[in-house]
Amino acid sequence: MKFVDEATVYVEAGKGGNGCLSFRREKYIAKGGPDGGDGGDGGSVFLVGAQSLNTLIDFRFQPRYKAQSGESGRGKDQTGGKGEHTHLRVPLGTSVFDDETGDFLGDVNDPDEILLVAQGGFHGLGNTRFKSSTNRAPRQTTPGSPGEVRTLRFELKLLADVGLLGLPNAGKSTLIRSVSAARPKVADYPFTTLVPNLGVVRVDDDSFVMADIPGLIEGAADGAGLGVQFLKHLSRNRLLLHLLDINPVDGSDPVENFQIIEHEVRQYSEGIADKDRWLVLTKMDLLPAEEHAARLAEIRQAIDHTGPVFEISAVSGHGITELSRAVQEYLIELRRKEAEAKGEREEVEDKIRSETHEFSVRQREQRKARRQAKLDGDDDDDRDDDHDVEVHYEP
Repeated sequence: MKFVDEATVYVEAGKGGNGCLSFRREKYIAKGGPDGGDGGDGGSVFLVGAQSLNTLIDFRFQPRYKAQSGESGRGKDQTGGKGEHTHLRVPLGTSVFDDETGDFLGDVNDPDEILLVAQGGFHGLGNTRFKSSTNRAPRQTTPGSPGEVRTLRFELKLLADVGLLGLPNAGKSTLIRSVSAARPKVADYPFTTLVPNLGVVRVDDDSFVMADIPGLIEGAADGAGLGVQFLKHLSRNRLLLHLLDINPVDGSDPVENFQIIEHEVRQYSEGIADKDRWLVLTKMDLLPAEEHAARLAEIRQAIDHTGPVFEISAVSGHGITELSRAVQEYLIELRRKEAEAKGEREEVEDKIRSETHEFSVRQREQRKARRQAKLDGDDDDDRDDDHDVEVHYEP
């Protein structure tokens, strides 16, 4: 199944039923009086969290949804039937925005959690409602009100405790394979990971969820490689592990590689860049044991990293257990602190949510502009040829 983490959906709630204008008319009963019933309320549109889903691909094929309208009232004081609600199942971790105003409507994070996104119309009143001692034959009714109509923007952000960050081939997929049952593709060429992967890491009687996202390269914030659109999946992580290849096969400098990732993440979101981050030096089996300490000190000083640093080798298993236990202990302590300062965490999450959404909107507007430029016949360079090719990766 194709992984899709963004979708635009048009929803329309049902209209309320109109009130009825009616008078009781039966044989041998004179002046029966008004008996027009009220209309029924229109159906609303709700989102429901579904643990079995992990992609928004269904909304790419069916982007329009409408709830049922309420029935109009009838004579003999009969109220019209209410419209059926529409429930849309979405993956856990879905953020919902009004695409026209940019307003944040809510998150769906828990199984069976319900979020109202379009309110159904209110029922109209029949003429029975207007009778009084001075108005015994009212001819007033009210129509049902229209339901809300919205264009929604869904943004899926995978729910994980720990996120892996780094260049392609830094060892992210190999690490998640070695500590969990996840089996992402691993190969000796870049961009083997094209979509995020989740793995459950078990430590003694406890566990945490780890997320592996596609690697970043220099210029990712401007669309190079797979871009930075998958970085949104790190926005809910409590801890980031920055994986750094200690001895890259291309001969690049690990310090420069660290700075590249730091720059691209900060370009995308200051909130994500400021999250707690540990440095994990990978593929340590490729470096002689007597050089480990000196190399570690050299890198730590060059990047001015003050947080924890771990050395691992997913092939030999060196440092894997120590890293998993340290992460688990950190998360337990962090959850305790978050329970005491819940408001601070919510402020940080609001900031990151706003930053990631704004970046997503800008990217979409740029894609629209490029498509329009192609339709207008504009080239993207000054050469006199018709062989311009633009490659753009989208989720």
